[in-house]
Amino acid sequence: MATSTFLSSVTFGSSTFSHKPLHSTFLHSSTIFILPKKFRKPHQFRSLIVAKSNGNDTADVPDRLISALCYFYPFFDGIQYGKYVITQFYPVQAIVQPLVPAIRVFKSFPLNGFLVFLTLYFVVVRNPNFSRYVRFNTMQAIVLDVLLIFPDLLERGFNPRSGLGLDLMMSLDSTVFLFLLVCLIYGSSSCLLGQLPRLPIVADAADRQVL
Repeated sequence: MATSTFLSSVTFGSSTFSHKPLHSTFLHSSTIFILPKKFRKPHQFRSLIVAKSNGNDTADVPDRLISALCYFYPFFDGIQYGKYVITQFYPVQAIVQPLVPAIRVFKSFPLNGFLVFLTLYFVVVRNPNFSRYVRFNTMQAIVLDVLLIFPDLLERGFNPRSGLGLDLMMSLDSTVFLFLLVCLIYGSSSCLLGQLPRLPIVADAADRQVL
């Protein structure tokens, strides 16, 4: 197994059970100002649209940024599952390297993950002042993070040291990490483009939680 100075800069501790906020709303009205009839001529007729309404699954720039940032939460919380992939594949290491300072801050206090969970769920998801677009994407990130409980329980329950058991655990960890990385890239990039990402496994659960 290749060694890397990258791992020495980040401590991959045991996973914290994780179970950030600008204010954003959609404009739902359109106001049209028309010249009074006595002053109106065919060539003078014009209208001024002050606000344009957006659908439930579209977003303005602030909503896109907030939603894109939410997908870093489960990735940071599950970064320890990448300890094998990161040391063996330089492209993955190059992707993760710029995020090391933020990962260090996130992992610096054991309860950070739980505090972020509470903030996202009660301040964002349950706050009707945020658009459904933001609340749905935030809920997807939360559900994805909650699913990390299962590989964590497997590691704590078996924790093989060598042999076939260790190989299987390495494969499981690497699969979990790559899934989190794909969800981060797909979720964040889709949000930045104003599209609505629907992650496998978690999208339906997020739909049921967001009215």
